[in-house]
Amino acid sequence: MSRIGRSPITVPSSVSVDVVDGVVTVKGPNGTMHRTLPDGITLRQDGDVLNVERINDETMYRSLHGLTRTLVSNMVTGVTDGWRKELEIIGVGYRAAAGATGVLDLALGFSHPVQFTAPEGITFEVPLPTRVIIKGADKEVVGQVAASIRKLRKPEPYKGKGVRYLGERVVRKAGKAAK
Repeated sequence: MSRIGRSPITVPSSVSVDVVDGVVTVKGPNGTMHRTLPDGITLRQDGDVLNVERINDETMYRSLHGLTRTLVSNMVTGVTDGWRKELEIIGVGYRAAAGATGVLDLALGFSHPVQFTAPEGITFEVPLPTRVIIKGADKEVVGQVAASIRKLRKPEPYKGKGVRYLGERVVRKAGKAAK
């Protein structure tokens, strides 16, 4: 059996979990999330504990067992605490500012400012002009938004300028050799 798949998921008292026709619905203080369970995977609730079970030991069901457990666990964490990613902007004149609701204004060295609109359920915080915090209940969406913003101006290897994850180490290259 999967080591991850057989681990129980503890559900806080502020969260309710419903399974109807193979669709898991998790409701909590930060919102509601839905996910369809794969065929052959079931979810059993015993009080405040969820257990993910599979119908047999075929390779496909074994591979989906741990994945489904992790996805449901991420949903429970998302509706209680939420997920966050932090981005760091490095470069002279590079900065971010919170624009209108759900809009991030970025100056990334282009001839024009870049506006990034947040998808539903995502919020931006800009505590410093060079730091952006992305928050949301869905871990996948938070990570995708962070990757999309980073993609606008990836850190370049010579001076390290660009948008990077907080704490990301950029491998630097030596420039031209002096003559």
